[in-house]
Amino acid sequence: MILVWMIGILLTGGILCWLLARRNPIFSKWIALLTLVTDLIIIVSIAATATHATIAHDAAATAPAANTPWLIDYRSAWIPSFGISFHLAIDGLSLVLLMLTFFLGTLSVLCSWREVKEKAGFYFFNLLWTLAGISGVFMAMDLFLFYFFWEVMLVPMYFLIAIWGDTNRRYAAYKFFIFTQTGGLLMLLSILALYFIHAQHTGMYSFDYFSLLNSSPGPAAAKWIMGGFLIAFAVKLPVVPFHNWLPDAHSEAPTAGSLILAGLLLKTGAYGIIRFVLTLFPQAAADIAWWAMLFGTIGIVYGALLAFAQTDLKRLIAYTSVSHMGFVLLGIFAFRTIALQGVVMQLLTHGISTGALFVMAGMLKERLHTRDIGKMGGLWTTMPVMGGAAMLFTMASLGLPLLGNFIAEFLILLGTFPVNPTLTVIATLGLILSALYSLRMMQKAFLGPGQGQPPVAPPLKDLTPRELIIMAALGISIIALGLYPQPVIDMVKMTVQNLVTR
Repeated sequence: MILVWMIGILLTGGILCWLLARRNPIFSKWIALLTLVTDLIIIVSIAATATHATIAHDAAATAPAANTPWLIDYRSAWIPSFGISFHLAIDGLSLVLLMLTFFLGTLSVLCSWREVKEKAGFYFFNLLWTLAGISGVFMAMDLFLFYFFWEVMLVPMYFLIAIWGDTNRRYAAYKFFIFTQTGGLLMLLSILALYFIHAQHTGMYSFDYFSLLNSSPGPAAAKWIMGGFLIAFAVKLPVVPFHNWLPDAHSEAPTAGSLILAGLLLKTGAYGIIRFVLTLFPQAAADIAWWAMLFGTIGIVYGALLAFAQTDLKRLIAYTSVSHMGFVLLGIFAFRTIALQGVVMQLLTHGISTGALFVMAGMLKERLHTRDIGKMGGLWTTMPVMGGAAMLFTMASLGLPLLGNFIAEFLILLGTFPVNPTLTVIATLGLILSALYSLRMMQKAFLGPGQGQPPVAPPLKDLTPRELIIMAALGISIIALGLYPQPVIDMVKMTVQNLVTR
């Protein structure tokens, strides 16, 4: 029941935030923070138990129990007449992504502490329900339940952008909703098709993931059904040419919204491809692997070039996400253990480093009232602590050794090269281009003089204690993953091996 409790705590906390904010808005902030810290403690304790069990197993040199990667598996009848169950389960992959969810969720509350001044109760309600939907996506093992949580995370995020976003927030919110909902409807059609085909072959109607693993639609049907899933996940990842919604949503969303979008929502697309596309349709996925790797490589180069062309700080960072997620697509469809381990590392490190850059952009917007890097320049002199933090996360984003992103991209390229040397060599251009746009961003904002007059005259305040806690937590995480990534690799090892074997 612990998995149910984690989602229930978020849903209940969101409702309490909304109700108690009428008495005092400060209640909603503390409830949201307490809710996420509670879930973070729970998931860390589960991870600690799983790590201890892995160490004990390795020391005993025995086979894993039942050869299963699943750590917790909870199933309860929901609508049995339609084959719908409330089935939640986590393995190493889910565990890693849930830890990222609650960690970044806690920081998103701290980011919003002073930024949100109106309708605070409803704001934190939407924030917690978005995180509840994301958590459910990472746990759901019933496809009907998975689609339910997929929609749960969509609607609150729409409100976060539309109500608390920037000047052009409604356009960005509509665009985000239309793109994601269109992909979601295609996924729903694929789920229903798989449901009925499975019933024809077995005589049993079921949305259960483990039951559907054994269904065998014909090659033609498998390609069409997989296409619906793949488009939905490609839009969320996002894959070029389905990336168009991302820069607008990022640039208009509040700081916490950008942190959740970059750090978590994009990861649901990668998770969906790994969990459903590759496992439910292994042959159909293998048939399109070259094309998927090609689009991943295009995304790496195209996203980096667009990032270099931006003057809006948040749009620049948004396009870096398009480039970094190209590495994820490239690694997934290499079908090699080392590349998939790199993909998991990329999901973690991108969430931390790019999330930190969005938080930094929000802090600069709050102080300077602009996102135009041409109007910044020389900020390191007045804000040296923020400048040092920005340098750390900029170096992480461009893949500097000893930081987490380097490990991720190195493993992906190492695993992909034997599969397709040509695309791998082209993808390495992304590392060169990432150095160009990252150093340009750092130079324009913090080092060199701006092209225009600064919108706010110095002196500017450096990081406050609250902001310093946020940056320190993210900085320690990205350094730790760069120096010692082995715990994450060990945690997902069995899941990745089972996936490659299948």
